[in-house]
Amino acid sequence: MDAIVLLREDHKTVEKLFKGFERADDDDLRGKRELADEVIRELTTHAWIEERVFYPAAREAAPDTKDHVLESVEEHHAVLWMLSELAGLDAADERFDAKMTVLMENVRHHVEEEEKEWFPEVRKAMGRNRLVELGERMEAARKDAPDSPLDVPSADE
Repeated sequence: MDAIVLLREDHKTVEKLFKGFERADDDDLRGKRELADEVIRELTTHAWIEERVFYPAAREAAPDTKDHVLESVEEHHAVLWMLSELAGLDAADERFDAKMTVLMENVRHHVEEEEKEWFPEVRKAMGRNRLVELGERMEAARKDAPDSPLDVPSADE
């Protein structure tokens, strides 16, 4: 699977989790907690493989996208801190749903920019064979992803 297809699949997975959270009954705190925990795992791994593998390769192949990469890393920073706060927040806390809503807004914005503005440039610059090789490296990097969002590099920047 090529790298961009892999990232789009991750985006779809997270969006399904978001929709599940939005549909969840307000009284189903356990279900909301489980969905939030799955979002935390998915986004932590996704940010890890983007930052460790995809962003450096994309920046090298398409130097004109440097500003987009830097903006994406900053967006990751904000998202990773929200994820870490969500991880330690009881689903019964009055801020839980609000924090999840802000997270979803941030991630949806990030995804839209990547998919509409940036991915087409990267695809053109890299070509299919290189994207397939990169996708394989990203898939292999998943196993090294940390459990804590704060262990992703951009969380410290």
